[in-house]
Amino acid sequence: MQIILQHVSVPRPAGEESAEVARKFYGELVGLEIKPVPDTITHLDLVWFKIGSETELHVFAEGNNDPVSTQHFCLNVGDVEAMREKLESAGYKTWNPDAIQGRPRFFCRDPFNNVVEFTQ
Repeated sequence: MQIILQHVSVPRPAGEESAEVARKFYGELVGLEIKPVPDTITHLDLVWFKIGSETELHVFAEGNNDPVSTQHFCLNVGDVEAMREKLESAGYKTWNPDAIQGRPRFFCRDPFNNVVEFTQ
């Protein structure tokens, strides 16, 4: 099974002002292409960027108390349900965030309490 880094999420203050600062920094200065946020999670105050052809940067609003709004990275593991079963069998708790159409996924904390997202 090949595992690929799908995205990294970094925090910013909530609100449109900081979202615009993120767009200017990562989009205009760094040169990343802005990517539309899926309709099912626009309420999370996210700004997404493309990095190359497959990887993304998600800049999220800190402090909205949603499990998805935690600093994390995401791994594309090919078979998300097989990975979930493997982690749960080893005693790790998994949870489902808001759905994104066409992107099955779940979250899990690693042994050091870091959030990891898994997708396919």
